[in-house]
Amino acid sequence: MTYATVNGIRLYYEEHGTGRPLVFLHGWGTSGRVWDSQAADLMTDHRVITVDWRGCGRSDRPATGYTIAEVTHDILDFIDALALDNPVLIGSSIAGAFAIEAALAAPDNIGAVIPVNAGMHHFSGRREAMDQLLADLRADRAGTLADFIPQWYRPGVSAAMTDWTVRQVLEATFRIDQLVADQAAYDPRGRLGQVRVPTTFLHGELDTEVPLAIPRECVDLIPNARLTIIEGAGHMPQQDQAERFTQALREALRQ
Repeated sequence: MTYATVNGIRLYYEEHGTGRPLVFLHGWGTSGRVWDSQAADLMTDHRVITVDWRGCGRSDRPATGYTIAEVTHDILDFIDALALDNPVLIGSSIAGAFAIEAALAAPDNIGAVIPVNAGMHHFSGRREAMDQLLADLRADRAGTLADFIPQWYRPGVSAAMTDWTVRQVLEATFRIDQLVADQAAYDPRGRLGQVRVPTTFLHGELDTEVPLAIPRECVDLIPNARLTIIEGAGHMPQQDQAERFTQALREALRQ
């Protein structure tokens, strides 16, 4: 197993292929395994790197640091540790915010960012709903996740896929719940005009977690940003419409 020590912790990562470096960042509680389909395809002509961020997958589970700012710090240290030359950051869900924050903090070190079904400011100000989710997770974590996670996928997706995702989140540390609270206070809209790296939002057409209005608003705020809608996909298009998603991702990389 391969680890990089960054920001005082070890992050597990996998690397395949050679060429332009692509760093894939998973969403809340899952792992780099959500990108398996893309890694298998893109490794033929890219350097594909999937990383488990703190508290998830096979990475370390420290007691603190579960904020958007701290995980972004981890990612920037990870880029330095691997000496990556202007990588493309591809971030799913909350990791879309990590990618944008990395681009804002270190624009000379990031080649491009591709937020995927990124919540961005969608949860800002929704403290009551987020507090209820946190209370439900404390009361019955397994049951809450079993009800919540299938909503991330398009109708008709296999139970095996949603069950696998539930298992990944259950295996992550409960401390990742601090990111739920942090997201309720996160609103980068006032800074998006400062993004200076190429940015393409990819978003599932059927996402019920983050409406299409969110990436559309972000695209209007970021200079020269683009939006591609993945037909028939939910909040996890890289899994529930893997072929369509990979085609759209390749097109974004060409642009």
